[in-house]
Amino acid sequence: MARLGSRGAAAEAPAVVANPEAAALSGLDSLESGVVRSHPWWAGHIWAATWPKLLAIGLVIGLWEIVHLTGWKKYVLPGPGAVFANLWDQMQHAQLWQAIYITMHRAVVGFALSVLIGAVIGALVSRIKPLRAATGSLITALQTMPSIAWFPFAIILFGATTNAIIFVIVLGSAPSVANGLITGVDYIPPLLLRAGKTMGLSRVAMYRHLILPASLPSFVSGLKQAWAFAWRSLMAGELLVIILGQPSIGALLSAAQDQSDMTTAIAIMIVILALGIVVDMLFSKMDAVIRRRRGMADPAA
Repeated sequence: MARLGSRGAAAEAPAVVANPEAAALSGLDSLESGVVRSHPWWAGHIWAATWPKLLAIGLVIGLWEIVHLTGWKKYVLPGPGAVFANLWDQMQHAQLWQAIYITMHRAVVGFALSVLIGAVIGALVSRIKPLRAATGSLITALQTMPSIAWFPFAIILFGATTNAIIFVIVLGSAPSVANGLITGVDYIPPLLLRAGKTMGLSRVAMYRHLILPASLPSFVSGLKQAWAFAWRSLMAGELLVIILGQPSIGALLSAAQDQSDMTTAIAIMIVILALGIVVDMLFSKMDAVIRRRRGMADPAA
């Protein structure tokens, strides 16, 4: 029995120490996966992403207060206390929230149309050489053209309506979507395209399973830039096109300007800035998720 027991122990021992390199690799993988699988809403992650923004906001408010205390433009430039008190008072009324809803609704509709139109144009131009030679520089020219220059044309075409604002949003942001997709397609390794043809993928399947996934990082970057152009175009449009019965953020800012109410104007500008920061954080989160899934981000970060 003792001999049998010793044989059993000897037989089990190699199973414990077999392939020590694999065991070590497994341990490293478990450590790395433990970092990657940590919950994204863990307090440490939230604090690490929040404190730089809070520090920047604190520095700006502190500098603002110092300028106010020096007395420079004291009859025109209010202090942070008065502005935030005004903003808090506006948040107690439905008008501000209705204005935010109207503005964001226009932004979402205009941006969605820009993504649809820009993606179609980018997909066609990136794969059809004669079309790219004819319109490639035109897309870039449209992207660099100031959105404010389109409003006289849009108002003549659509009148002082929401359609005029959305029209300018599309013209201002769709070229960025198209250029983002074109750039992403240009940086696809030719080996992948040859592999797709060798596998017998059709043109539609090539776009769906190879070209679009491979160009996704550049496409998301183009979407982020397109949103910036769309947001600027929207704010310019709401300052120029005032529609009765639709108290947008731009309309509130224009009313504050007409009344020379600097406190309200700065409060509305803070709302515009806050909305822009929130959307930028969403795009940054999307970009981080894509990079992490493709192994382009450090798991320990």
